[in-house]
Amino acid sequence: MLEVMTESPPAPVAAEPALFVVINAGSGRGDADAAREQIARVFNEAGRRHAFLPVNPGERIADVAREALRRAQREDGVVVVAGGDGTINAVAQEVYGSGCRFGVLPQGTFNYFAREHGISQETEAAARALLRARPEPAQVGLVNDRVFLVNASVGLYRKLLEDREAAKSQLGRSRVVAMAAGLMTLMREPRQLSLTLEAGDQKRQLRTPSLFLGNNRLQFDRLGLPEGEALERGCLGAILVRAMGTWSILTLALRGALGRLNDADNVVSFPVRRLTVHPHGHQHIKVAADGEVRRMRTPLEFRVAPEPLMLMTPSAEDRVKPE
Repeated sequence: MLEVMTESPPAPVAAEPALFVVINAGSGRGDADAAREQIARVFNEAGRRHAFLPVNPGERIADVAREALRRAQREDGVVVVAGGDGTINAVAQEVYGSGCRFGVLPQGTFNYFAREHGISQETEAAARALLRARPEPAQVGLVNDRVFLVNASVGLYRKLLEDREAAKSQLGRSRVVAMAAGLMTLMREPRQLSLTLEAGDQKRQLRTPSLFLGNNRLQFDRLGLPEGEALERGCLGAILVRAMGTWSILTLALRGALGRLNDADNVVSFPVRRLTVHPHGHQHIKVAADGEVRRMRTPLEFRVAPEPLMLMTPSAEDRVKPE
């Protein structure tokens, strides 16, 4: 694992914490080497101690993230991740519960987590803001023992993400490729899941093509759903789609793109702190968490995590309004 460490000059006051940057060459719109050069230039100009821990071909992000966490804990530093929502999720999985501070330099396509917290999508601006950022609590969602910062889902939405990533691996990472792949998925007859849901003392059986748990107000606002407000009360937002065919799914997707899901009759949304999901006939099921798909043992338990991540959040003058 290659790394670079830059020492700051001696200072008469307590030094700012060192930054340990996990950077994924596979994330984002641009070139990882160019992003790394921009980040290094900003940190060097400020005299901030830092190290890059790149995720090289054949390496697991989790392994590199654990090394960054070990270094940060030893030196009272900050684990920083440069990547998209999936890379951010993988590093957050290792940092969560450690008490270590967590920084983000977005390099992905959608970057919902960074945008929600006012972090610039421009690499240089985000790096400069990180130098002045201070830790603030950020709510974390869990599905079983897996962290999600943006959303977790089963069914059609999970399938959309899986097909999107397959298309990106062949055609490149762009919003056009993502949208085209999504349209192709939606044109197929959706598979209906039979689920039993438990929330508190309430239990309900239903059939649905998709169950979605969100932890990102920006995403709910884009869809036109009010459940984003529930996040401020320590809840997740749940979305269920009633059983329907291909044409209805396409119509629903158009409503979502226009931010009009709030008046869709075949969508049910509600706030929840804990939701247990029993998929009928499945001991394991594919689950997407922040775009990363893995098989999980059932039942699934979605819940708000008992403690937050300490996210390095931009100061008021550096904060960028989400677009």
